[in-house]
Amino acid sequence: MAAPGEVLSAQYVLEYTYERSVGPVIGRFFAGLRERRIIGVRTRSGKVLVPPTEYDPDTGEPLDEWVDVADRGVVTTWSFVVEPRPRQPLARPFAWALIVLDGADTALLHAVDVQSAERMQTTMRVRARWSERPSGSILDIACFEPEIAP
Repeated sequence: MAAPGEVLSAQYVLEYTYERSVGPVIGRFFAGLRERRIIGVRTRSGKVLVPPTEYDPDTGEPLDEWVDVADRGVVTTWSFVVEPRPRQPLARPFAWALIVLDGADTALLHAVDVQSAERMQTTMRVRARWSERPSGSILDIACFEPEIAP
């Protein structure tokens, strides 16, 4: 049992050590990333889902109205990584964040390049930093970075 005020922690590694094939929906999303475009799908109620899904999660209806969204948006929640693992997107401390892109109604999980947790905050605006060598994968967005106000 922990003493009052003691912080409990445990090392936990989340990895997916397999590869999977993509179908027509995620395949089209990845093809868009290769072109430096982020696309989602619109539901009948008007919500734009990014990443796109084949079916509306609320109604089960098939979705086929494709929508371009911005490559920038707002952080809704985040977690800071002090010691990145070898296959993570950045080799230095960074944050994982849920980002609602401008034009979307759902959040995309991706890395944000910040040097410390003190530089990260909910509601901050971020923009995509695109990979120099697109390959048609989520890694075509190298990471997001804080958007500097004009």
